[in-house]
Amino acid sequence: MDCVLGIDGGGTKTVCIVMNAEKEILGRGETGASNYQSIGINAAFKSIELAIENAVIEALKTIKSLEVQVICLGLAGVNRPRDIEVIKKIVNDLQKSHRLPIMWELEQIIQPDNKSNNIIICHDALIALVGGICRDVGIVVAAGTGAIAYGRNHQGISKRVGGWGYILGDEGSAYQIAIAGMKAAIQAYDGRGELTSLVDVFTNHLQLETIEDLIEFVYRRGMGVKDIAAFATLVDSAAVDGDGVANEIIDDALGELVKATFTVIDAIFCPHIPNPSPQTIRNDDFEIVTTGSVWKGKSNIRERFIKVINQKYPYIKVILPRFEPAYGAGLLALKQYLQKSDSKAAH
Repeated sequence: MDCVLGIDGGGTKTVCIVMNAEKEILGRGETGASNYQSIGINAAFKSIELAIENAVIEALKTIKSLEVQVICLGLAGVNRPRDIEVIKKIVNDLQKSHRLPIMWELEQIIQPDNKSNNIIICHDALIALVGGICRDVGIVVAAGTGAIAYGRNHQGISKRVGGWGYILGDEGSAYQIAIAGMKAAIQAYDGRGELTSLVDVFTNHLQLETIEDLIEFVYRRGMGVKDIAAFATLVDSAAVDGDGVANEIIDDALGELVKATFTVIDAIFCPHIPNPSPQTIRNDDFEIVTTGSVWKGKSNIRERFIKVINQKYPYIKVILPRFEPAYGAGLLALKQYLQKSDSKAAH
């Protein structure tokens, strides 16, 4: 059976789906991280290989054989030409793997210009958009450990805002909320900041004798970005309990996410219009999908985000993801396969 593979690879997990021409998922496999920049190329290859293997084994329970016509890999941090070259090598090695019971119909040698008929390598924001909305037009606003707003319009023009990482950016992310909360607690303890319950919140939650022990907890224990980002829920809860400083932090995060979203809208959906009216964009033009842990907070940040967006553009729908990013990768692969099939039929 002709199939396509959709792969979502990130710093936490890797998901592969096997999809047929009717958009049905025949198999799904999930493994650990596959961001080669953090775990290395060999480990990334093994994660992707195992995710494919698990998905294929499930698919072969209902069909006799698989012929992979197109593969789409949506991977975190794949932006530079060197990143593309690394993934090209991984794709070529996958086709040689004896662990994968697949008949490959892909190109063994990918051209340097990356123009392949059946291999798609893209940023994970694109597959999150396509999986969330089920089309490649719209905006995804991801606010988890990191944060990014990414959009693509009807002409295929895309715009990215944010996603610069925890040192250079990621405003509106869980990491930045957590860092702002810890800084506020320290400043209040010093006497150079507003009084806030965050001092007690962090002290009690982390079982510290005093907030001064936060130094040892963060620096000497080698807390990672994801570990710190998890503390955003403490700030969110303090905001719900009425802490003014915590609410300011949540407000700032909301403001950054709104700003990023409006920047994408202005850049690709109503360019060259200084002050677009609500009628400039209609609800049949595109949707905005929100993904990530920040939107799940108890402080209603998502509801407030929707309210601000709709105050300016009442026709835009803000939705939750319809499907996962790996499904979006599968849809992109399937679109390429169908275009390729139509082209062959025409000749």
